[in-house]
Amino acid sequence: MRFDESLSGPDADAMEAMARRSMESLPPEFREQMGNVVLRVEEYADAESLKAVGLTHPMELSGLYTGRPIGEKSISDPSDLPDMIHLYRQPILAEAADLGISIEKLVHHVLIHEVGHHFGLSDDDMHALEDEAD
Repeated sequence: MRFDESLSGPDADAMEAMARRSMESLPPEFREQMGNVVLRVEEYADAESLKAVGLTHPMELSGLYTGRPIGEKSISDPSDLPDMIHLYRQPILAEAADLGISIEKLVHHVLIHEVGHHFGLSDDDMHALEDEAD
């Protein structure tokens, strides 16, 4: 797929509703720690976000957590910006089509991955947990 092609599918509001359902499925002790996290659905990651994670093409990134993980927060080091989970609509649509899975299933997977970053888990930690669960 070329970058300039837009995939049809659920709009940003519908994708956000999917992500919110996934957040509601978290155990209560996790949901309680998610209260101040902002959820945003955007078409693509911007150049600055891509650069921050070492990527160059917007279709390479389906989600991103920005903020300070819970274990690193300090009352003496307040942040002006809220923690955020970004879901990137077009890459999610393309990846779901490529993998032959439902968009909702992929939104759930991406959201849970970014929630893991909020709790301080690394990508390697999350992959290990996923492997154990399979």
